[in-house]
Amino acid sequence: MSGWFETVTEAQRRARKRLPKSVYSALLAGSEKGVSYDDNTTAFTQLGFAPHVAGLSAKREMATTVMGQDISLPVIISPTGVQAVHPDGEVAVARAAAARGTAMGLSSFASKPLADVVEANPQTFFQVYWMGTRDVMLQRMERARAAGAKGLIVTLDWSFSHGRDWGSPKIPERLDLKAMLRFAPETLSRPRWLLDFLKSGSIPDLTAPNIAEPGSPAPTFFGAYGEWMQTPPPSWEDVAWLREQWGGPFLLKGICRVDDAKRAVDAGVTAISVSNHGGNNLDATPAPIRVLPSIAEAVGHQVEVLLDGGIRRGSDVVKAVALGARAVMIGRAYLWGLAAGGQTGVENVLDVLRGGIDSALLGLGRSSIHELSADDVVIPRGFTRSLGV
Repeated sequence: MSGWFETVTEAQRRARKRLPKSVYSALLAGSEKGVSYDDNTTAFTQLGFAPHVAGLSAKREMATTVMGQDISLPVIISPTGVQAVHPDGEVAVARAAAARGTAMGLSSFASKPLADVVEANPQTFFQVYWMGTRDVMLQRMERARAAGAKGLIVTLDWSFSHGRDWGSPKIPERLDLKAMLRFAPETLSRPRWLLDFLKSGSIPDLTAPNIAEPGSPAPTFFGAYGEWMQTPPPSWEDVAWLREQWGGPFLLKGICRVDDAKRAVDAGVTAISVSNHGGNNLDATPAPIRVLPSIAEAVGHQVEVLLDGGIRRGSDVVKAVALGARAVMIGRAYLWGLAAGGQTGVENVLDVLRGGIDSALLGLGRSSIHELSADDVVIPRGFTRSLGV
């Protein structure tokens, strides 16, 4: 297959060639100097393996469950906002995830309605930020429940850091004629990306339909973002209230500290995601893989622990599971696949990760991801961080 790629890095290369500069820069994101952004991937390269050479298993099992959903490998789709890298956006990602037997996380700031995504993949979790009043939050949750969301993901790790040393992309609030003229040189230099949208009869949608109230137009991404910024941050009591009102599977995303993980358990969550928002939060926060072992040891027997951040290879997934994660969430990796080849590109990324997991299990002599332990990983002195102990 001519469009096939063998690594996530190659998917990123193709995405960079295909996307207008501003769109590609938006996918890179990161904050300030990018210390956390870099550490998220660098940390995985500092971990090694302790392989066997004989008595290896002829079969390797990867299936597991996350928040009550059976998945074929320990990788799920992390929610990311407005996926204007491809006309089909989140629906293409949902179809790819369903085709590969895994679950989809859909952002509140997604460009496609939740109902369309659930139709493409019934194993969809809906992600929310704490924004607006409690009544507004309750209405949003009820709409998500009615649309068929299987669980709720609540993201709290965001400090609204502005300014990147390498420059922030210039993204318009809406694609009106003035914006189109301003971005014309960029888009004309990427004719294949432009042609995809022309064929679909649409333009990149920079609105957030899942934030809209019934009968009202969808707000722009930046309009929704502004509401979020102006809402006072939630308390732990607010988190417990949100969990109680939802009443179903509930994942709290953005945990980096043991004490926060314990507070999440007290609030009654089903799962937590160890994450620093892909390096988009408070810069110089350690990579999630560094803080995962202490958090998994503290609360892994009480809640499901996932890891989100820095996953580029199947071997990264295996390292995370060995150090205490039930599964991982991927973000940039599948967005690059989406940009490189739509639904097929996302399927390709999931296949790359599955192949890497299988190779690592084989080398480690494990017949299942559930047999993995810290003994399989070489952890350098000073690698881990124990925050909030």
